[in-house]
Amino acid sequence: MDDLRRLVTPCGPARLGDPLPNFTARTTQGVKSLSDFRGKWLILFSHPADFTPVCTSEFVAIARAADRFAALDCNLMALSVDSLFSHFAWLRAIHEKFGVKVEFPLIEDPTLEIARAYGMIAPDALDAASVRATYFVDPEGRLRASTCYPATVGRSVDEMVRLLAALQRTDAQHALVPADWTPGNDLLTVPSQLLPDVFAANDPTEWFYTPMKDAG
Repeated sequence: MDDLRRLVTPCGPARLGDPLPNFTARTTQGVKSLSDFRGKWLILFSHPADFTPVCTSEFVAIARAADRFAALDCNLMALSVDSLFSHFAWLRAIHEKFGVKVEFPLIEDPTLEIARAYGMIAPDALDAASVRATYFVDPEGRLRASTCYPATVGRSVDEMVRLLAALQRTDAQHALVPADWTPGNDLLTVPSQLLPDVFAANDPTEWFYTPMKDAG
């Protein structure tokens, strides 16, 4: 956890574009470090507690969608305050109830050190029961997007996949992603920052709003 302790503002929120500090922790898939996932996309998400209804529904849905994330060359890793043995018991219960195997790592964070350092919970929080955070980490280990849901509302797997695909498109195609975009729909070109291009445009909006094909 040394990298976590070297944060300039410990317990502060992670900022978009910043590299995330490394950590090493026990998980349901053995000891893992954030650096193990360098070179691939990673979705790191926290959940309030094992053996809770909304979290259970999320893990079932995300595990069932594992192939969709794998198709985008993205790994999954979850985090909660519960112990490793609690995780084991919960994942077995999920398998027996729903026939779903959760094969992505689930981190134990009993001291909340990782959750606090990453800004997934408030600095003075006594537990992780109030929030479910999702961090989208690029192949260079930088935080590219994050979402935060209350404990009472489950995440949308479709939106997780959509946001991941959108981030990848902005990198691969040097493009912008419009509202309600889904893969295959048009993207937007990055506007010129040169005044001659503004006046050379065919109409008053072309210089800042031009659709482009999604190359996939």
